[in-house]
Amino acid sequence: MPTHIVHVALQTPSHSGVGDLLSYASERPLSPGTLVRVPLGTREVLGVVWDADEAPGELPDGATLRPIAGVLEGVAPLDASWRRLVGFAARYYQRALGEVALAALPPQLRDLRPEQLARRLRRPAKSAGDSSGTIENIALTAEQESARARISAEKGPFLLFGSTGSGKTEVYLRCVQEMLEADPTAQALVMVPEINLTPQLEERFAGRFAPRFGPGAVVSLHSGMTNPQRLACWLAAHGGSARIVLGTRMAVFASLPGLKLIVVDEEHDPSYKQQEGARYSARDLAIWRGREQGAKVILGSATPSLESWHASRPPTAEDPEGGRYVRLHMPSRIGSGIGAGALARVRRVDMNQQPRRTVFSAPLLQAITERVARGEQSMILLNRRGYAPVLHCVDCGWKSDCPHCSAHQVFHKTDRTLRCHHCGYTVRVPFHCPTCGSPDIHPMGKGTEQLEEQLGTLLREVLRPDRTPARIARIDADTTKAKGALEAQLAQVHSGEVDVLVGTQMIAKGHDFRRITLVAAVQPDGALFSSDFRAAERLFALLMQAAGRAGRDAAYMAAQAVHGTQPEMWVQSFHPQHAVFEALRKHDYEAFAAQQLKEREEAAMPPFSYQALVRADARTQEVAQGFLTAATAAAHAAQLPGLPDGTVILFPPVPLTIQRVANVERAQMLMESSSRATLQRFLAAWQPILQATRSQPEHKGLIRWLVDVDPLAI
Repeated sequence: MPTHIVHVALQTPSHSGVGDLLSYASERPLSPGTLVRVPLGTREVLGVVWDADEAPGELPDGATLRPIAGVLEGVAPLDASWRRLVGFAARYYQRALGEVALAALPPQLRDLRPEQLARRLRRPAKSAGDSSGTIENIALTAEQESARARISAEKGPFLLFGSTGSGKTEVYLRCVQEMLEADPTAQALVMVPEINLTPQLEERFAGRFAPRFGPGAVVSLHSGMTNPQRLACWLAAHGGSARIVLGTRMAVFASLPGLKLIVVDEEHDPSYKQQEGARYSARDLAIWRGREQGAKVILGSATPSLESWHASRPPTAEDPEGGRYVRLHMPSRIGSGIGAGALARVRRVDMNQQPRRTVFSAPLLQAITERVARGEQSMILLNRRGYAPVLHCVDCGWKSDCPHCSAHQVFHKTDRTLRCHHCGYTVRVPFHCPTCGSPDIHPMGKGTEQLEEQLGTLLREVLRPDRTPARIARIDADTTKAKGALEAQLAQVHSGEVDVLVGTQMIAKGHDFRRITLVAAVQPDGALFSSDFRAAERLFALLMQAAGRAGRDAAYMAAQAVHGTQPEMWVQSFHPQHAVFEALRKHDYEAFAAQQLKEREEAAMPPFSYQALVRADARTQEVAQGFLTAATAAAHAAQLPGLPDGTVILFPPVPLTIQRVANVERAQMLMESSSRATLQRFLAAWQPILQATRSQPEHKGLIRWLVDVDPLAI
């Protein structure tokens, strides 16, 4: 009997040696993109039909193929544009095709048998609406209208460079509205960097579009959802009933057959770069997907990544072509009147002039006290959770090191534990030094827990306008573990129940706090002298984003103007004249970016060069570095592309900054090239050499290796 041969992508890692596609027999022809269940060893797994032989035929003598176990009927095949996106991501980021394809699908889809999925699909779905409602539009400012008009008229991609509070979200909403109304099958993808930003965005989009397009028109996709929720939203997007998909970086792989617009909000955020498995950049894939699928792409930020800023450079005499992106500028905040719509005034405190071990300088504490007394809110930023980064013994110098990592265990006072933030190892705080027995052990450094405690002491006599004591709250990864905890805490801030909010970078991004008039960064110096060449860029972006939380409500600021209130950003530093803080004081991102890009160009660093890392994990550092050294020697011996002419440079292997995590030693090797295409050809040719090197007996102790293309941390 003639057999249809189908080639299926399965979730197998690139280093397994299985290959990208496995062939199976089918009794009937199956379209590319069809979801099937197939046998793999002793298991039955989900696969995606990638292609099939055009006509059935007899297998060669002695050849056998295992038959597919079932077809997931009721789910339309994944279209060609989705498969091209997955194929590009797998090639560019040096991963197996099936590894990327199956990771992009909802986890529950991988577990359901065809009959179970059929029952699931029979459940009634939310109505998408009849498009008969009306949308209440907010009047746009001149800057917003100019940006909207250019996005409507031009091809893009667009970099929407708007200051914090300039109304970028309203531009997104209006562009989505235009696209949905123009095409009844069109879909939009709106991405945010963090899960905690999706609820407020979903509320805003649903409030705008649900009355017109129905409650099922807006769905979310992120890892904080339950598996059934993710499956339901994915099916709605795949089937076209969901018109707008909101999500984090994983949403870039959502199946959206009618995709016409992609928005990447806070495009500079490093959270868009995946740090496990296939290390893709959702922002970069969004650009590629938009070009390939004919969808417009809007990247939005008040502090764009230097890569995007450089790509949006205007034409000059020296560079007549300019960048690939269209830069749209919205420098003004929404609002008018005294104190309204103004960017936060930056005030720097020289901590060299403060008493030793001061956490809150006297001027800052006085400013916070005045705000509490007037009923205004303040926000304190410290990007370090826990009570203190380390405990130490005064007598013998013992420190609370993690026994499994080359890192300290962080002291958490609330539950009296020492906790490693890398491997999770947790122990109770000892009553005396484990080494010398001395009871004189003390915390070193500050964390958000300690700031919360100290503020409680310093402000205990300060009263709110209603004569009740000042209220302090903390938001970080420790206080938001429980489901719904973050939403409840943010609701307290929005309602005015909190006077001083302490937190990590979680509170600095995207939140629309209406009553905060003062923001303070108490210990920002750590990033100024980092070995990471992107440290200054990240610090500047974080502080600019944090400053943008102050004075966002123009009406509230106008009402408070009678008290002389102005939004303020306080920076306590031992290096207050540093270029980062000087640019922050002027809110001058453009000057900061120009200076940073000049330094990057002189040093031939991204975006003027292209990088990749190969990382090796082993039980010993010698094995990890030995594998990388041997693979390098083999690459030179094979004269791989870019090596003979020096366009690809391989640097010697070195340990990672935190070289041991969970008893695994980690080493890495950097590759750099002035040509992205040459680096890609080199990496593709190096893959089989890496696999062959891994199989040699002397590298038996190697646990794993991986390639990271366009790394954000080196």
